Amino acid sequence: MNSNHAAPAHLFFDGLARGRPETHGVSSRGIVAFLDEVAAANLELHSFMLYRGGAVIAEGWWSPYHAGRLHMMHSLTKSVTACGVGLALAEGRFGLHDKVASFFDDLLPGVPDANLEVASFFDDLLPGVPDANLAAMTIEDLLTMRTGHRINVSGSAWRPIRTSWIAEFFKIPVPDVPGTAHLYTSAASYMLSAIITRTTGEPLSEYLRPRLFEPLGITGYEWPTGPHGISPGANGLSCRTADALKLGVLHARNGRWNGRQILPADWVAAVQAAHVPGKYGYQWWLGPDNYSARGLFGQFVFVFPNHDAVLAVTAAMPAGSNFTGSFAFRYFPALFETQPLPDNDDAFAALQARTNALCLTLPTGPAWAECAVRVSGKTYVADDNEDGVRALRFAFRDDQCRFIVEDARGTHEIDVGLAEPVEGNTSMTGHKLHHEYQPDMMRVVASGVWHDDRTFVMTWIFVESAFRDTVVCRFDGDNLTLERSVNVNSGALERPPIRARVVTSDT
Repeated sequence: MNSNHAAPAHLFFDGLARGRPETHGVSSRGIVAFLDEVAAANLELHSFMLYRGGAVIAEGWWSPYHAGRLHMMHSLTKSVTACGVGLALAEGRFGLHDKVASFFDDLLPGVPDANLEVASFFDDLLPGVPDANLAAMTIEDLLTMRTGHRINVSGSAWRPIRTSWIAEFFKIPVPDVPGTAHLYTSAASYMLSAIITRTTGEPLSEYLRPRLFEPLGITGYEWPTGPHGISPGANGLSCRTADALKLGVLHARNGRWNGRQILPADWVAAVQAAHVPGKYGYQWWLGPDNYSARGLFGQFVFVFPNHDAVLAVTAAMPAGSNFTGSFAFRYFPALFETQPLPDNDDAFAALQARTNALCLTLPTGPAWAECAVRVSGKTYVADDNEDGVRALRFAFRDDQCRFIVEDARGTHEIDVGLAEPVEGNTSMTGHKLHHEYQPDMMRVVASGVWHDDRTFVMTWIFVESAFRDTVVCRFDGDNLTLERSVNVNSGALERPPIRARVVTSDT
């Protein structure tokens, strides 16, 4: 590590070199201006890393996020899946123009026999015979999102399904000829992963381990498999910001890493080619003088191939924020000069001070109220509600509160810091607000304040994801109303209020 580049808090050794921005032709003041403008727009970033010319030249994490944390990458995963396709093609596992249906004869839907009576249409189907458009769909059509579908399938639609997602794919109508119209759909990326598993016998996460992750020094990532042991190729990968940056650097360097060709150079060229002009390559988005991997809520890797530069970002930004056009593309590649800039110690120190002070803004208020004594230890039994919550309890003690919920999944706890945030693990149900993600355990940083003597407000930051929940608890005698909302989601941002009433008092 370059000694003139300050180490980030919670240092995680990622194996990447560090350097000063000016040494690599980038203005420190320009990077600060970028950060200031993002903050002024109230966009919630969790991390950024900027690489140029062989070194990380600027980086920062908004506390309580830090360099060592995993972060859910959502659809940025698709560009990792593309690496698997390129490697499998190079190994001769399949060809770009192989038909999707040819890999799954056992799972294809039936079509009616033209000789059958109409009355028996639904009883007598010929198994394994796809319609003409489905039969024509190729691996390249999956890569370019030109499947012939008119239905955009989000990962949240399939996550609750425990049966075959391949079978779900074959249920989607294919009204258009594949290879024509572009429609972004996670279903296409899932099938790429399924084909890799069908042809290699391994989940994509394991197939890529020795071929991509280990050579790049990417460790500790999480990519749970779905039904039948298939990695969700469209999403589901959690890794560190540095890991996402490495994906971009690998592509900026034409597939080479530390002198070794990891991805075929012709594949790196293919993923950034304009297969859908002005819009899409092979599971990578095309932009002005760049191409990018993008995940829902603001997970980005921007590759600037003409400038040997990469910008990686994790965030929690709602749809319509236009981070790319209004912010990222205004500053990058405009900040990339062709020659080193003169040293500017003051500007570099200002950049370091700015990145070292990054943190999320939390609600403020008193850490204690007399109401805490009255409600602590009591059990509130909930009225019927859509979330299946049965009972709630609060246990206030010293500078913490343990919040306990009983629902259909079991009993869940979160320790909430009153004087300062507390970090821990929780199984708290949250899928309706969390894009249908429902892991058995999530890392959470929780804090609570009193807005007034009857209103306790908790903030739960699920620090390995984009999600930050706000839980407002209003006490009125023996009655409780709980309102829960989230910063970003693909669906509703708040749940219907839960109303409950004390029926017993613990002694």
